Amino acid sequence: LLPKGTTCPHCSSPGPFRKETNILDVWFDSGVSHAAVLETRADLHSPADMYLEGSDQHRGWFHSSLLESVGTRNRAPYRTVLTHGFVVDGEGKKMSKSLGNVIEPQEVIDRYGAEILRLWVAAEDYTDDIRISEEIINRLIEAYRRIRNTSRFILGNLYDFDPAQDAVPYEEMTEMDRFALHRLQEIISRVRDAYERYQFHVVYYTLYNYCTVDLSALYLDVLKDRLYTSRRDEKGRRSAQTAMWYIIDAMTRLLAPILTFTAEEIWDHLPPSAGKAQSVHLALFPETDTRFMDEKLANRWETMLSIRSEVAKAIEIARQKKIIGHSLDASVSIKAPERILSILEGKEEDLRALFIVSRIALAREEENHAVCYASEEIPGLTIYVGKAPGAKCQRCWIYSEKLGTNPDHPEICERCAVRI
Repeated sequence: LLPKGTTCPHCSSPGPFRKETNILDVWFDSGVSHAAVLETRADLHSPADMYLEGSDQHRGWFHSSLLESVGTRNRAPYRTVLTHGFVVDGEGKKMSKSLGNVIEPQEVIDRYGAEILRLWVAAEDYTDDIRISEEIINRLIEAYRRIRNTSRFILGNLYDFDPAQDAVPYEEMTEMDRFALHRLQEIISRVRDAYERYQFHVVYYTLYNYCTVDLSALYLDVLKDRLYTSRRDEKGRRSAQTAMWYIIDAMTRLLAPILTFTAEEIWDHLPPSAGKAQSVHLALFPETDTRFMDEKLANRWETMLSIRSEVAKAIEIARQKKIIGHSLDASVSIKAPERILSILEGKEEDLRALFIVSRIALAREEENHAVCYASEEIPGLTIYVGKAPGAKCQRCWIYSEKLGTNPDHPEICERCAVRI
């Protein structure tokens, strides 16, 4: 019964050992384990912070421990009880060698690595029976790949970023980047709360959705024009890098308890900064930073994002009609109620970047375009989409009517010409 290498805790003798046979009752003996262990070791404390076991122990160990401790000490032997379901196969059936549906943890580690096993444990809601199958593992492998690729994209775009020299003060950052930092604070708050409640599946889904939806499909996609076409030290590019640095720093620390090795690998590639811990596992857990919270700005950008979703529908119609190919081929006009136009006015360049189109205009009257889309989600919102005027810049792919104004660069737009 003893593991190999066991020695006597008093004299360090390797044995032989005698099996204890003085058992009063297995449930009574397990119920007094808190007294035998916690109260006899100086490095431990009583009551225990947590008792963790399967749901069958409500009438077993949890129950016997509670009865014994209340009877002799007038208090519970634990501060918290956490119970979990049992591991079953993908169809919810009990695992059995005769059924051939047993998946050994070591097999998963050997084939896919410990990170995938940890990700599976975190992703499943343990309050119910915990399912595992090849299909579930393959879904988590794809999720892991997306998290890793998002982190790699950010790190790749921080290759020339020195926080001490290049970070842009919050007040001077673009609105889009400040909104990204506001959103980050919401993620930090939600993930911290989930960790404290032991809701690890909420941690996983929050961070996974943040990587795939908020970052990859939106923010990082929109940033590509600024990152790839701006001059190296241009403030807009440095603003984007500043936001990405805050994001990857916090995200890595939030991921560390689950993706232990991956988080350490990311941490090793983060730009060096003052006070950076040697290991992510020695760094403090991130807390929400009220300096980066701006509800008024967030409400404005949430409105813009809701309009972006409707613009995407109109652009897809134009694409299906062969009017445009890529969204950058499009010119978009927005007709909306005055309350919406008042939010959008003066933000045309932000909207153009957010929608990833070549031209954006706000309209109070109906316009004549190839596509006229009346939103069903936002009353009074009409979106017009047509082919963008001008020619396509060979550097940024944005259509411009001022292409070739610089004779030295006849195939690129005026915006790009001043950047090279």
